Amino acid sequence: MKYLACIFLFFITISTFSQNNHIVKTEDGRRVLLKADFTWEYIDLVAPKDHTPKTKITETKDNTCHVQPDFTEPKLNQKIQNQLKKGRATIKHIKQKVANDYDCAVEDVILLYAKEIKKTGTYKFCANGTVVTYKRVGYNIAKKIEVF
Repeated sequence: MKYLACIFLFFITISTFSQNNHIVKTEDGRRVLLKADFTWEYIDLVAPKDHTPKTKITETKDNTCHVQPDFTEPKLNQKIQNQLKKGRATIKHIKQKVANDYDCAVEDVILLYAKEIKKTGTYKFCANGTVVTYKRVGYNIAKKIEVF
């Protein structure tokens, strides 16, 4: 009797877990509800505003950057940054790595552009007057290599 009760309980739990709906985020920032019956619908009909800075950054062909004095760094998603704390992959840790690689102080490293989700991220910095791009995959941070 206990054996049949365990099997019955097992099938009930499997059926409840298999019918969950999932919420995912698209590349443009809108949330989508994925239903168990293989249909989907937008939760956010309008894409969120982009948080790119309004000041211009001038780059020359020799890979140097000239940042305006009133430049403000783009704001990053605090929820993602809090999740990256345990793996030491927050923007503070990435700036320290860039500063070590380019022999400058952490205060001299300026974040120009950032695109990140929980799994990956691409960051463009100005370090010692040079534009550098770093990529994060999970908790691993490395300089992005341009192949072509």
